[in-house]
Amino acid sequence: MDAFETLRARGFIKQHTEGAAALLAQGPVTVYAGFDPTAPSLHIGHLLPVMMLAHLQRLGHRPIALIGGATAMIGDPTGRDEARRILSPETIEVNKAGLRSQLARFLDFSASAERPALLLDNAEWLCAFGYIDFLREVGVHFPMMPMLNKASVKLRLEKGMSFLEFNYQLLQGYDFLELYRRQGCTLQVGGDDQWGNIVSGVDLIRRVEGARAQAITLPLLTTAEGKKMGKTAGGALWLSSSYAPGPGDKPVTPYDFYQYWLNVDDRDVGRFLRLFTFLPLDEIARLEALEGAEIRAAKRALALEVTAIVHGREAADRAAQGQVSAAMPVHAAALPERLVVVLADAGLCASRGEARRKIAGGAVRLGADRAERVGDVDAVLGPERLTEDGSVVLWCGRKKAVRIQKA
Repeated sequence: MDAFETLRARGFIKQHTEGAAALLAQGPVTVYAGFDPTAPSLHIGHLLPVMMLAHLQRLGHRPIALIGGATAMIGDPTGRDEARRILSPETIEVNKAGLRSQLARFLDFSASAERPALLLDNAEWLCAFGYIDFLREVGVHFPMMPMLNKASVKLRLEKGMSFLEFNYQLLQGYDFLELYRRQGCTLQVGGDDQWGNIVSGVDLIRRVEGARAQAITLPLLTTAEGKKMGKTAGGALWLSSSYAPGPGDKPVTPYDFYQYWLNVDDRDVGRFLRLFTFLPLDEIARLEALEGAEIRAAKRALALEVTAIVHGREAADRAAQGQVSAAMPVHAAALPERLVVVLADAGLCASRGEARRKIAGGAVRLGADRAERVGDVDAVLGPERLTEDGSVVLWCGRKKAVRIQKA
């Protein structure tokens, strides 16, 4: 399959301009996606466009990861019902540094690569513009009615939209034009909610340069349950293992990240394997066909591969073995001990009676990957169950877990 059909087969394409498929079939192209540094870490919502760029680089194309050092000063209003918090220049610089280090995990920026990825910052050209110059060179090409009719603008106009935010689509459109001029970039990719902004850049290149550029948008992912993907009880699923957005928040450790993927809905496994891993499509088809208890193997493959891509293979292996979790409490128990006692003493159940009910209901499992279900209410947890690190993970339900050590 060519690049376009590969992307389609993996589920990356939601909308595209008419010439996008032909462009990718002609030979190597330069393609970009933008990432505003509104935090010092990417989150799972960014993972889809990043993986698309990574796949395109592997298929012989040249990706550009554009950090929005200038556009972050305004904030993208798309999909929001209120204005973003205005960030200080100092905060933006810190955030930019965090994003640069993360993007290097996915894209090959080395000179030895066949087509090295580029890491650019739109502050380089946007912050150099004078206001009047920008209006004369760029603003003249943006008719008002199409701008006002964009869905993202209509949503905000009903609740109040500042002129500052209204300018965002001009800036994003100009980014595409500038990348076309500097790097010969002819393809932009982004989330489907960005379609209007991306097409603005396509139109601007046509109006100013008389050239054709293309656009592809990715699906806005929801889970099989209809929920926005990447939202957890603790908030967004960040790709950094050290970043926490608020004083009371905990970072997402590699173990927590691994567990998120391990516990996705069975119906989502095949789709997520295609989008978030580099596994071959025939291997994914084999894993997707597993049924019943065997689907757990497909989930382990998904969790291991995505965690390895984001945090590195060593961290992924440790997470799979349950050896790293800053958030997981540790309980020392006098082993051997009845499991109902351990569950209650470790705080996984409020009482021994509740522990019996949880065991009888199939909610209690052993192992970092929850592989072994315990169904005997009289079960005893002995020291022989401890792994090489001297502990075993005890689960009650999908989210409550304690690492048990021998007292």
